[in-house]
Amino acid sequence: MSEVTKEKLLAFYKTMLTIRKFEDKAAELFAAGKLPGFVHLYSGEEAVATGVCASLTNKDYITSTHRGHGHLIAKGGEVDKMMAELFAKTTGYCKGRGGSMHIADVDLGILGANGIVGAGQPIAVGAAFANKYKKTDAVAVCFFGDAASNRGTFHEALNLASVWKLPVIFICENNKFGISMNQKDHMNIVDVSQRATAYGIPGVTIDGNDVATVYEVAKEAIDRARRGEGPTLLECKTWRHYGHFQGDAGLYKDVAEQEEWMGKDPIVRLEEKLKELKFAKESDLEAIQTQIQAQIDAAVEFAKQSPEPDPEDVMADVYAP
Repeated sequence: MSEVTKEKLLAFYKTMLTIRKFEDKAAELFAAGKLPGFVHLYSGEEAVATGVCASLTNKDYITSTHRGHGHLIAKGGEVDKMMAELFAKTTGYCKGRGGSMHIADVDLGILGANGIVGAGQPIAVGAAFANKYKKTDAVAVCFFGDAASNRGTFHEALNLASVWKLPVIFICENNKFGISMNQKDHMNIVDVSQRATAYGIPGVTIDGNDVATVYEVAKEAIDRARRGEGPTLLECKTWRHYGHFQGDAGLYKDVAEQEEWMGKDPIVRLEEKLKELKFAKESDLEAIQTQIQAQIDAAVEFAKQSPEPDPEDVMADVYAP
């Protein structure tokens, strides 16, 4: 853990806390009927996006999922524009047209969240191919869940990426459930990383709730890709605190397992680590919490005060009417 300095850990904490507070506010707003459309929350998985994106720059690409708020924040997305998008306001990243599942910002290298399971995998391969074709050292990172590794897009993407040694890192956020189905019921392996063997690329499984571990292992895979050594499949074991979407009570989850994983909360673990290493006192963490909560509250006000879309613009930005 030599590379994980005090400054890095504190930066990780701020990013993870921003994601958590954004998601908690989104849950509150959705329950109050303030947000149109579904939201799929990332709470509990913050260490994955934070640890991975810490080694990326704006020239690097990511593809996200229906559970994408955390990826976007970790990649540098602005919470006010994100919140406005959830409110379907014109100041949102996609002018209110994309909503929670389709936020994108090409300038930040965010090629979009995606409402189709597994759809980001071939997009990431395409971006990685473009990077290699242009002879840059940029990489593409593809986030997806355990169940998405059952889809044909996954296998096609890994096959082509391995054959052409493309600079792409496949990040499986294994939260053990594909909607309401436990991983043990939809695949005959324990570790999704085993699937890398079929394509002759490295496959690694790690604790996805330990941000320092995620950072170091992901950095190694990213550096490998930048050197032209091809793709890696990195599986991060984690857990979503909420149901599949807001409104899903998650009754299919074993109560004891839910309690066990809630005890592995990545933010609480990082708080304990910061205090143990004497990198921060409780008062320091409380000050950060207050600051970030104010940022989220300001984002909500920005979204509320932003204009509604004009019905006359319904055909704007459409390729063919």
